[in-house]
Amino acid sequence: AFLIIKNDSIQYEKYFSSYNQESIVPSFSMAKAITSILIGCAIDDGLIKSVDEPITKYIPELSKKAFDKVSIKHVLQMTSGIKFSESYVNPFGEAASFYYGTNLKREIRKLKLEREPGTQFNYVSGNTQLLGLVLERSLNGKKISTYLQEKIWLPLGMEYDATWSLDRKKNGIEKTFCCLNARARDFAKIGRLYKNKGLWEGKQIVSQKWVEESTRLDTSDGSADFYQFQWWLPNPNQDFMAEGILGQFIYVNPSKDLIIVRLGKNTGRVDWWNIFTNLAEAY
Repeated sequence: AFLIIKNDSIQYEKYFSSYNQESIVPSFSMAKAITSILIGCAIDDGLIKSVDEPITKYIPELSKKAFDKVSIKHVLQMTSGIKFSESYVNPFGEAASFYYGTNLKREIRKLKLEREPGTQFNYVSGNTQLLGLVLERSLNGKKISTYLQEKIWLPLGMEYDATWSLDRKKNGIEKTFCCLNARARDFAKIGRLYKNKGLWEGKQIVSQKWVEESTRLDTSDGSADFYQFQWWLPNPNQDFMAEGILGQFIYVNPSKDLIIVRLGKNTGRVDWWNIFTNLAEAY
């Protein structure tokens, strides 16, 4: 799928191969940005006090692994210092265990730190699954999927239902690092929500403060200048995007009032960051 939305109007929409407007497409790591949105909603709702809280407040079983210094902000920023193999070809690495495993809570208990938190950026999916467990514990028994429906899917009037893959069928938890499955137009609405600083049809869905904090440049405490709170920053303080490994993108440029959604089975050996920024300049 490829969509260009300018001034909240679809300028271009095309689907390829056997796909169409109703096709469900896996988000892969675009789900990381959506997990971040839900963390913001939980803070707005008072379920989480702040990003400065240690994750062990919600995941106390990690205290014995010296995780007390790891804050929610550290995992949002990918600066937690956890030891995690993000390899997508190693069948014995943590990424494979998280993606194909059937007990994410057990896999989380196995995690260890390899460096001091807040000292170095390292993009690993384990951080976002830690966020997912923080979120789940803060919801006091409510499923993350249910919270997504209440806070995002219904208020935004999504055109279609979505699903979030679980680690197992019975009493499973959402794979918050990878696996939200939805349609292209509904992914575009996520972009529109953030383009408008959390405001949707006159209602504040997620606080403007959270949106701004999630998409601004912040290089403190080991943070990268191209990543903020699970969003990528092609041109910091100008645009931002959610990205999945096989060429899934929600690109947002607020000053141009522009949203681009690209979904694919691979990147096609294309520099999409460059294409999106060039398209933004053209608009």
